[in-house]
This record gives sequence, C-alpha cells and structure tokens, in this order.
Amino acid sequence: MPQRGSALNFRDFVDELLAVGDAVDIRRPVDPTLEAAAVTRRVYETRSPAPLFGNLTGTEPGFRLLGAPAGLSSRTSGTYGRLAAHFGMARDTTPRELLEKLIAAMHAEPVAPRVVETGPCKEHVLRGDAVDLERFPVPLLHQQDGGRYFGTYGFHVVRTPDGRWTSWSISRSMLHGPTTLVGPAMPQQHLGMIHRMWQEKGEPTPWAMVLGAPPAALAAAGMPLPAEVDEDGYVGALTGSPVEVVRTETNGLHAPANAEIVLEGYISPDETAPEGPMGEYHGHTFTERKPQPVFHVEAVTHRSDPILPICVAGLPPEENHTIWGTMISAAALDQLRADGLPVDLAWCSYEAATCWIVVSIDLRRLAETGMDERRLADAVAGSLFGSHAGWLVPKVILVADDIDITDIDQVVWAMATRYHPGAGEYTYPDAPGIPMVPYLTAEEARSGRGGKAVVSCLLPEHFTGRTHGVPTDFRHAYPAALQRKVLDHWADYGFAAPGRPAR
Repeated sequence: MPQRGSALNFRDFVDELLAVGDAVDIRRPVDPTLEAAAVTRRVYETRSPAPLFGNLTGTEPGFRLLGAPAGLSSRTSGTYGRLAAHFGMARDTTPRELLEKLIAAMHAEPVAPRVVETGPCKEHVLRGDAVDLERFPVPLLHQQDGGRYFGTYGFHVVRTPDGRWTSWSISRSMLHGPTTLVGPAMPQQHLGMIHRMWQEKGEPTPWAMVLGAPPAALAAAGMPLPAEVDEDGYVGALTGSPVEVVRTETNGLHAPANAEIVLEGYISPDETAPEGPMGEYHGHTFTERKPQPVFHVEAVTHRSDPILPICVAGLPPEENHTIWGTMISAAALDQLRADGLPVDLAWCSYEAATCWIVVSIDLRRLAETGMDERRLADAVAGSLFGSHAGWLVPKVILVADDIDITDIDQVVWAMATRYHPGAGEYTYPDAPGIPMVPYLTAEEARSGRGGKAVVSCLLPEHFTGRTHGVPTDFRHAYPAALQRKVLDHWADYGFAAPGRPAR
C-alpha cells in the first residue's frame, strides 16, 4: 500500500487540489508546445487554479501535465494553499507557520527512508531500446527557449563515491535526444559537488531524476541544507514518517516509490552539449547557450497515466519563488537565529524573484545589543553571505518588526518612507554569490563574487528600541477588540470576500 497524503504522494496532492477547486481538469486538446505553458503563465499572473492538462496533442493517451503546482491562489483564506499542501498543512497556513515547521524539522532527528520492494513508480519499466524520452509530453515553455525542458519541477538523485552522502537537488534539464538530457550542475551546488567527485575518479556519476515526486521531498530538494545532509532524512523529520523508496533498475540509487516518473542512468564525466537559453527565475531570457553536462538515461519507470509537473519560469511569483524562496527563507532565518542576531522573521518576497530577502528586526533585542546600523549590517552580512542560503540571495533588506514582511505592500512602504538614500546601503563586493543574477558584471559572474548588499530601512530611533511613528493601518490604528468585531462581521457588512487576513 503506497504512502498517502498530499505531502508524500503526488497523486494525492493533485486529487486534493481538484477536490477543493484549486486545480482544473482540462479536457480540451492542448498542445505541449507553448500552449500548455502559456495557460500556466496566465494562471500565475491571475492566481487561478492549477491547470491539469489531460488531453495533450501529439503524445500518448493518458500522459498528463500539471502546471503551477505551487502557484499562489486568489482566495484570501488560502493564498498559500498549494504551498501548504506540499507539507500536509491546512490551506489557511501562514508564512510564519510554514517557516517554523520547516525550521523545527531542521533541528529534529532525521528519519531515514524506508526501502520497499516496489511501488507505483514501477508500474511501467522501460530499459534499453524501449527508452524514448520523446514519448512524454515534454513542453516548450517559452518561444525564446533553446529546447524543450523535461525537468523543471523534479529533483536529481546522486550519491558520493564512498556512499556517505545522498543528495536530492533541483536543477533544470533540457531534452537533448531520445535518451539524453542536458543541464547545469554548478560546482557550488550539491549536484555539482558530487559530480565533481566522480569526475576526479574518471567515472560517470550514477544518477536519477524524480518527477512527480512526493511534494515534501521536492520542496526539501530545493532547500539550502548544509552539504552532506541527506534530504531524505529531513523529509522524514518534516512529515513525521519515513519516505518510502525503491531501488533503481540500473545503478543502485533509491527513488521515492510514489513518484510519477523516474529517469535513471549517469552523468557523463566529460561530455557536454549546448543548453538553453531558457526563461529564468529572475524574469529575464538571455540568448546565450552554454555547454553543460550530458545526462544519459538508461531506464525509465513510471506510473500509469503519469503526471509531469512543470514550472514555467519567469516573472514572479512561480515555483522558483514560492517553493525555493520559502525554503531559502527558513534556512536563512535559522542561520540568523543561530548566530544570535535580533531577528523576528526572514522572508524572500516572492515578487522580488529570489533576489532579495527581507529581515524584520526585533527592536527591543536590537536596543539590548547596543549595535549601530553599520555593525548590524555587517553582522547580518557575515551571517547570511557566508551561508548556502545567502549565496543564493544577493540583497538583504532590514526593517523594523512593526512591518509584516510577508506583505509586499508593507515592504515597499517601508523602503519608500524609511530608507535614507546614501546612508542606509552597505555593499560587500567580495561576498560569494550565485552567478545567475542579471545585473552582475561579466567579471562578477565569472568570479562568483560581488553584487551583494544590505539595505537598511531602520530609522535612528529604532536602535534605541522605539519608533516615533505608528503605521496607520487596520492592525495598528484600531483597538484589538474592534478589529475582531470587524473581522467576525465582515460578511454581515455585505462583503463577499472573507475578512480574515491571509498572512
């Protein structure tokens, strides 16, 4: 009997979204070449339900695509509903509740996976000449893309040569041929680190890719956990149950038994091919193609009527921001707390395309430290920019704890009214960072350093633990009892939308 629930079974996750109206089962014929992606992109921009495409032209009957698996909802009480479902949490879960659950699992005892004999992912097993990736509805996502992308919402499985560390990590993969993919394995990422270990031995890297993975596993694969931490154990701690895994057909790795599709084979130690361009998480498409490692597929296993989830990267918010940004936020907040800094919350604003993280400062604790702005900025930079989470995010924005940093409108207001030009920005040109940030110079991108800053939206009196102004909004300008009354009677006033805040 397969594991059940939206966190550990992708099929249950999809069924739950359909049941609550946060997914639409589309029976109209849809072309995987651009049309499915265009619908998905419109879904992100209108916060519509996730599209499940069940009638795809030019592909085998039964093969399906799911777009926007972690897109935001337009429902006030369930804005983060799809994201929460990845962890088996209620649809009205708040960002703070999400982060605290993710952080608690980081400090819990890992729960090792449970190896089972077989599972749904083995319903169909294809090896040798039967392997043909072009059987699947691999979508063309943007008209500027250099190819069709199979892996946009799945994770790679690799293991160190000595077997001590198994990594589940996210990196895109482009269809290169009937039995090959091509995609990045950056040396700073865990996939690249382990690939390099095998290269140094002159051997191919045993590899698998999991698509339609247990949603909690997919999210964990995108979390900047420390090197040599096994994501499978973290998922067990996060869900309270060991992840059931099965042995791959060809190379001795293990993949989640509930997966929709598993590709397996190896990464060539020296073969590369041009990859890209692709519409990116930062919202731009550049024209360059880059040589990237080639992934050889020797076997494919999949469920009956498999569902391939897709992320159509681009202007936020999409999964690079909702899933990746949330996991980065949790890791960053945990790091700041571990370093004893006076922080209340950390949040990668989805709208900022994972290019900034906002940190709210506990003013009472700040005053107790005696720090001035420079010392605080340096301490935050030292904590974050040396971490894996901080490597991914180039800018940090500091605000007082009277700002709800999960509300982009409040963050913009704080920047507009509290940031002092010329006095509140601190740059760190030697800090390491991801080379994909669009504004980096050619030298910064080559060296992997620079383009990093801490921007302070703190006023001088904040460092004494007080502020001379109070935000004039619903939360601060009215007595708590009156706020509760207004929220409780919102529908009685004649408003159709729920009155409870989403955050």
